[in-house]
Amino acid sequence: MPANGNRPLKLQFGLINHEGRYLTAESFGFKVNASAPSLKKKQIWTLEQDSQDTQVVYLRSHLGRYLASDKDGKVTCEADGHNSDCRFLIVAQSDGRWALQSEQHLRFFGGSRDYLSCFAQVITDAELWAVHLALHPQANLLSVARKRYAHLSMEDGEIAVDVNIPWGVAALLTLVYLDGKYCLKTCDSRFLSNDGKLLTQSGRATAYTLELKCGKLAFKDCEGKYLSPMGPTGTLRSGRCSKPGKDELFDLEESHPQVVLMAANGRYVSIRQGVSLAANQEDETDMETFQMEIDKETRMCTFRTSQGNYWALVAHGGIQSTATEVSANTMFSVEWLGHKVALKANNGKYICIKKNGQLLAVSDSTGEDEQLTLKLINRPMLILRGDNGFICHHKNSNTLDASRSVYDIFTLQFSNGAYHIKGVDGRFWYVNSAGLVCSDGEVPEDFSLELLEHRRLAIRGKNGKYLRGDQGGTLKGDGLSLSSSALWEY
Repeated sequence: MPANGNRPLKLQFGLINHEGRYLTAESFGFKVNASAPSLKKKQIWTLEQDSQDTQVVYLRSHLGRYLASDKDGKVTCEADGHNSDCRFLIVAQSDGRWALQSEQHLRFFGGSRDYLSCFAQVITDAELWAVHLALHPQANLLSVARKRYAHLSMEDGEIAVDVNIPWGVAALLTLVYLDGKYCLKTCDSRFLSNDGKLLTQSGRATAYTLELKCGKLAFKDCEGKYLSPMGPTGTLRSGRCSKPGKDELFDLEESHPQVVLMAANGRYVSIRQGVSLAANQEDETDMETFQMEIDKETRMCTFRTSQGNYWALVAHGGIQSTATEVSANTMFSVEWLGHKVALKANNGKYICIKKNGQLLAVSDSTGEDEQLTLKLINRPMLILRGDNGFICHHKNSNTLDASRSVYDIFTLQFSNGAYHIKGVDGRFWYVNSAGLVCSDGEVPEDFSLELLEHRRLAIRGKNGKYLRGDQGGTLKGDGLSLSSSALWEY
């Protein structure tokens, strides 16, 4: 297990046929078709590998049912387990498209609209599927061979694969989907070229087709060669291989939120002085940055240091960065108080900042000494996905769509406990008098972020109401309570 303690992300994707339509699992009758023009919930498939034979895959729909083919080539998506008709082999083509072959019957899956079958004996255009990743596009990239993470190395002007823990904003990579291919974008908005250079514009040399091998990803460039880490620092560029081996394989891992915390004394919480946490530093370094890992069930949170240890409650309410495992004493609940937060430890007491800056969990209520300013540092480029799709500029107005299959990249700027959100054109988000979120503001408006769930946050406007996607797919700033329409994957 890499030091980050993450599991590789489950590979979720859309499959696009030769007519540019997505494979869809309908909600009723367990029917499948290829009619949808864009990637929404019904078009998302999860790849599961067979535990015995890694060449065999199962395709699970959004309903948790599996794609299957019988001996006559009839295709259904009703099976609720891994039975023999659900076993497929991926036959990757040179252009990155996949042919899916029934392992049981050796026929190929394809067709168009409502006429899908798995009966073709040879692969034609109708049996080829392009792969559109449906994961949130921001992640950490782990080299399988080196067991090291990729990060932007500013001084060398490259992506280096040489860190044990993906720390800080430099380790955040964004996968940009363009015309069936992918670009790798760094946190300063540059694209990785196949010669290892970082370019401000995307083009032929920055476009890669994704290939899958044993559940891992390989990136094939325009010359048919694969990205791999080279040399002592693991410079990421194309090598000489035209077949992916272990050196060319990568895992995408979830990028957890990383934060800095400032106390009422104007100092940052730090581990620089030793194992006991204290708010006594004036600048932000790795020693003042903590990774928030939110439990899926309890929504309690652990805080992890750049050394890989956890904050832990110790005797007499002390907080130390000594724990190497998650336990009840490493769990904290976060209370979101507008532009501030309060942290409650496992003893039921709030963390208080003493006069010398020391953190102690001894308070029964929250006053100034219990309130911290929390700043999210590793999402300068913000991509938000809700229940029905991504947030994107509306084509013909100043409003925002919240149900698109494509995303816009917004800029997140921190401002004294609040955030300003800026669009592609440099203008700001604001909530207008009708409760619509608009994107053409000349001056910034304050929003507050609440990191409430594993991988999902809520955003409040200055009116205190939540941003939510309405039934028509428009982003509104009128949510009175927290519902799933007001939670955003980020």
